[in-house]
Amino acid sequence: MQLSTLAVLLSASLAAGQTNTNLQTKFPTATTTTGLPAAKTIAAGQSFDGKMIQWDRSPSTCKSQTEGGDKDAVFILEDGATLSNVIVGPNNGEGIHCKGKCTLNNVWFTDVCEDAVTFLQKSGTSYVNGGGARGASDKVLQHNGGGTVAVKNFLASNIGKLYRSCGNCKTQYQRHSTFDNIRVTDKSSVVAGVNQNYGDTTSIKNSCILKGKICDRFQGNSNGKEPTKLGTGPSGTVCAVTAVKTSGC
Repeated sequence: MQLSTLAVLLSASLAAGQTNTNLQTKFPTATTTTGLPAAKTIAAGQSFDGKMIQWDRSPSTCKSQTEGGDKDAVFILEDGATLSNVIVGPNNGEGIHCKGKCTLNNVWFTDVCEDAVTFLQKSGTSYVNGGGARGASDKVLQHNGGGTVAVKNFLASNIGKLYRSCGNCKTQYQRHSTFDNIRVTDKSSVVAGVNQNYGDTTSIKNSCILKGKICDRFQGNSNGKEPTKLGTGPSGTVCAVTAVKTSGC
């Protein structure tokens, strides 16, 4: 379903001024920069405040779209860890790895390499509150584990996909994602890619999606092959949309 059609269907779109003011529409400037020789681990249940420093790797671990691992990340969050007020720089391959449930508060990505965040929890909910990402040729949020990823007040600019439920992981899960008060600004962007055959669901509400697509639905697999695309656009509970504006926001 193209956005021109979607705009007509979404008669309950947001009224002017209704959007949550917690959404920032400009990327922040770092207070300073630092290059880590290895990924920094935040222990289970602990919190780390990055004080709006740009955190990166030195030397760079970015290898374009080559899949990396923990060693190429900037931060590794153990189960229940919280990361706040961080700008992730361009010289890393994997951004943040959440080994279990995690919370990201006001975390920004200036130029995404392979992906920005990988969620590996087997169950439960991880939260992305505020922040944003730009310059991602492919994915921003990669969901390889199970459970739910809940995104709120997020800004995305010049990206491929904001979220992807892994299409060909060896171990597959039923995955869920929610998006509330997000802003996506580019015509090539997709908010969410989900695996319809595994029972994935995504919901997008109270948001501004300019020119891009709401969702792509796939036939996922566990054999490593490229998943088959089944369709694009809202489709029942697989991809549910409420109060989304496609222009003037």
